[in-house]
Amino acid sequence: MQDFRIAVIPGDGIGIEIMDSCLEVLKTLERKHGGFRLLIDNIEAGAAYFQKTGMDISDEGFQKTGEADAILLGAIGLPNIRHNDGTEIAPHLRMRTAYNLITGLRPVKAFPNVPLPLCDIRAKNIDLVIVRESIEGLFASVGKGEIENNTVARETLEITRAVCEPLFDETFTLAKQRKEKGYPGKVTCVDKSNVFVAMAFFRKIFDERAALFPEIATDHMYVDAAALNLIRNPWDFDVLVMENMFGDILSDLGAGIVGGMGFAPCAELGTNHGLFQPAHGSAPDIADQDKANPTAMLLSAAMMLEWLGERHNIVTCQNAAKDLNEAIYGLFADSKLLPIEIGGTDGTIAYTKRLMERLN
Repeated sequence: MQDFRIAVIPGDGIGIEIMDSCLEVLKTLERKHGGFRLLIDNIEAGAAYFQKTGMDISDEGFQKTGEADAILLGAIGLPNIRHNDGTEIAPHLRMRTAYNLITGLRPVKAFPNVPLPLCDIRAKNIDLVIVRESIEGLFASVGKGEIENNTVARETLEITRAVCEPLFDETFTLAKQRKEKGYPGKVTCVDKSNVFVAMAFFRKIFDERAALFPEIATDHMYVDAAALNLIRNPWDFDVLVMENMFGDILSDLGAGIVGGMGFAPCAELGTNHGLFQPAHGSAPDIADQDKANPTAMLLSAAMMLEWLGERHNIVTCQNAAKDLNEAIYGLFADSKLLPIEIGGTDGTIAYTKRLMERLN
């Protein structure tokens, strides 16, 4: 029996209710598959906690996230609670830097019977991964920006070889794993190297690391063209890798073409740490109304189980991840689930109940 300490941060808004759903499902998977045990350490953090205490997370809470085997996050932030400079309450951004969570994985996958904005029949085959560099790029300026004489604001974009090399190696390894499963095995480097020296450097390092993975096809695309083609022909992409801000924007675009942010899971991975969260926000306008779509939260938890299972060679943990993914996909395939987010009637409670019945 392998014990895993999981730092759980429900956060704000709908984060609390989707986390409740997720933990209920995880306990079912733990009992069903055996071989692992999730020891939950609940941690308060986020905008509501900041309003109450003046801190976005306590020092003790932050330390616990670093000591955990994985961090499971709901959603953080409320539009009416901000720092004095106008920026959001976001302790998870500090976790990315503190734990060197370089690689952000944003799967973009179409689910059966989910209404898709794209009318082309090929849209049902959308299945790609956006790899977002998660600690530098334009985000390197978080907390360091300056406003000069109330007339000029400055932020600095940073690209380093120390981050890019492991980022690209992880990306090519992912593409190799996908190729073994029947995917194209192609990586597209998304940048703006025709304008910015830092982006030309990003592309240069990409090409250097690509040479170490000759079995993987590569391509280059400027970010504006990538945005266009993610709408025009997203089914032609396999794995895309890009700078932090570009990844932040294009991964939301990706969610939009497969149904919405409720279908957007995320894993942020470093050498020794992993943070897993839905990519959507806290949606305070629908909080406590049983309207939240927990799909992204549950898929993020499946990514956590898969990651823990691979790292610790716990097959039952990997099987639980596969079981959860297949159960969610199966509910949509059998037309037994249609979340309120996409025009259906299934709220968080009904969704969770149907998923639990299928898992049992």
